Amino acid sequence: MSEDEARERILRAAEGLYYEKGYAAVGMDELRTAAGVSLRRLYALFPAKSDIVAAVLARKHDEWERALSGAVAVAGSPRERLLAVYGYLEDWFCTDGFRGCAFINAFGELGGTNPEVARIVRAHKASFQAYMAELVTGIGAPASLGAQLAILAEGAQSTAAISADPEAAIQARGAAEVLIDAAVSRAA
Repeated sequence: MSEDEARERILRAAEGLYYEKGYAAVGMDELRTAAGVSLRRLYALFPAKSDIVAAVLARKHDEWERALSGAVAVAGSPRERLLAVYGYLEDWFCTDGFRGCAFINAFGELGGTNPEVARIVRAHKASFQAYMAELVTGIGAPASLGAQLAILAEGAQSTAAISADPEAAIQARGAAEVLIDAAVSRAA
């Protein structure tokens, strides 16, 4: 098995285990077994568990950005593109095994004790707010609306994870429509 293949197997296993069981609950031996690599190989590629967590979060960030921008890109008008964010969330919340946002989960478990995890999570959330601000400018509204809409999306993620109810995305979309309409009417 090549180094790239071993790395991919480790990260895929870590992503699944961390999302299912939590970051703190998964030890290196369990991860090694799930990935099908030796402990020596695991530590050669990732000298510390924090290195694996950081790599998993980097993958999740890229996955999130690709999937979200793909969902937004197929929407029509700038307003529809903004609302497509909530359609994407609803689809995600309906997937089997949905356990919330991997970044919120990581921050909740490790953010207080691991400054690198806290930095990664903050960067991811800032990136999402910047993306929303970019979408908002397309409708002629102030960029501050982007932060408000991002907070609605974040709240929907937490609510859906806790309640196991994808309806949170629909409710967030309804609130987003009110905010968008108010911002557009003020700008006009």
